[in-house]
Amino acid sequence: MNAFADWLLSLAHALFNPGFCPGDWVWATVAAGALTALFPVAGAVLVALMRKFTGNRYDTGTISAIGVIAFVFSFGLPWMAFNGISGIYRAAAEGTSSLSKADLATLNREYCSFIGTQSEYLGGGQNIFETIFYPSGNVLAYGYYLGALVGLPLLALLFMILQARTAMRRGPKWPGRLLWVGFVMFVVFSVGVSANAGVFLWLGFIPIAMLGIIPIALVGPPPWSVINKPERPRPEPRREPPPQVPPPPPPQQQPPKQYAPTAVAPAAQELAAAPGPVPVPPGLTANGGGRYRRIKRLGHGGFGTVWQAVDNQLGRTVALKIAHAPDRDTEERMRREARALAMVDHPNCVRVYDLVEEPDGLALVMEYLEGQSLATAVDTMGPLDDVAAGRLWATMAGALAAAHEKGVLHRDVKPSNVILDPQGMPHLIDFGIARSRGDSTMTATGMMIGTPDFVAPEQAAGAAASPASDAWQLAATVSYALSGYPPRGTRETPMAALMAAARAEPVSKLPQRSAHARLLIASLDNEPRRRPTLHTVVREVEGFLSRSGKSMDGPVTRIVPRHGGTTRAMPPR
Repeated sequence: MNAFADWLLSLAHALFNPGFCPGDWVWATVAAGALTALFPVAGAVLVALMRKFTGNRYDTGTISAIGVIAFVFSFGLPWMAFNGISGIYRAAAEGTSSLSKADLATLNREYCSFIGTQSEYLGGGQNIFETIFYPSGNVLAYGYYLGALVGLPLLALLFMILQARTAMRRGPKWPGRLLWVGFVMFVVFSVGVSANAGVFLWLGFIPIAMLGIIPIALVGPPPWSVINKPERPRPEPRREPPPQVPPPPPPQQQPPKQYAPTAVAPAAQELAAAPGPVPVPPGLTANGGGRYRRIKRLGHGGFGTVWQAVDNQLGRTVALKIAHAPDRDTEERMRREARALAMVDHPNCVRVYDLVEEPDGLALVMEYLEGQSLATAVDTMGPLDDVAAGRLWATMAGALAAAHEKGVLHRDVKPSNVILDPQGMPHLIDFGIARSRGDSTMTATGMMIGTPDFVAPEQAAGAAASPASDAWQLAATVSYALSGYPPRGTRETPMAALMAAARAEPVSKLPQRSAHARLLIASLDNEPRRRPTLHTVVREVEGFLSRSGKSMDGPVTRIVPRHGGTTRAMPPR
């Protein structure tokens, strides 16, 4: 330790030793404190570089490596430097120093009357512990030492925490505690340092601790491609075959246990006894025709008209989507949509019930969701706050991820395709242009797939849609919910919006003050492979909600019915 401290102090004296008050060795002590502050910075840089390859996979090896780096660079080397330098000055004050005669000559020199001999000032007197807990009667002197020996380490600790958080960007922050906990140990175990030497060591430590955040930030966070990389499956341990045990003797047969018969309602018994299909009311057919009684038209889109209807056979309200022109291609689209939706099972995805022939075409029977669209809610009540937008993002990301796991792409995620029910929960609807893997792309007529303001750049440029495209559109929808504008801004015509998307114009209407701004920027990257996956988005947003003390399953808005059957959105409570 003495050799290391001797080398560090000699280097500091060679680098910075102005010959004026309070003295060349006092200034060299400040420089030695600055050199010592480089060790925790180097440790944080090493952790940031390591995460470039490991991402957020914190297994035993990764945590052990971070722990070793923290012990060496945040505790070991700084502790050796501070205590070794203090030991050199104490030895010089006692006349037993190993410094050269030239160094001792300047160290024993007096520059200022209030400092006196440098060796006595830096090496004599009380240590940090004695100065703080056994003060002298001078109140001003005690305040000076208290501010320098307690306030400066606390300020340095703040910078150490910032360094650790910078090294842990795009991931959980808890492993960074190892870095600044090691620094706390260094401060505690340095209470034996000479008080006067400690003051100047900390004065040099603070500026480097503050500026050290810059190189850590320049290293940058790990790329999303590394963060999203799946973990390697662990090999299962080899299991020895169980020893051969002779089979037990056959048990004595016992009579089967008797259970009470299940009670069946008389109406159900009559229904079960009736042969043939389920009976229907007179004048209705079982597979279309008059089964669905239309109440009102809900919407009119590119592929069909949606009606609110009543299933006369089951007595429930449904949404009926009927093709405009029931030709062969349109029927294939409808069948494909039904097949895609039938594979998805998620509470926040619209459910499909049936595909039937209606008098005016093929009809898709879907779940009827009461409420209003996210676009209408934002337009009437204003943008959402960060908590509501986080719930929206995490819920819809989970719904899209469930669809992707079944090989289904939505391809038209936008605010008008998110319905908020009376409890304020969002639901993803209108998979009308959804396409399962393996289905042919039906764009021979040149029809554009997607909405220009919310279409992903690669889709607008003619590339095939992908899960990353759905993730981009969902992020654009969340950005709209937070700001009230599409991320690329509005254009005068749909064609102008499509050209802006095809040219991958940068997003200009992001909610800059939102807590989700950085994740939105990453999710709206023009390069699909650099975007975080939906599972990563869910993990990041859940972390934000957890830190905010909020649950993910809360309402986005609360829908309050008005008189006459319409609805309006209220902010969540």
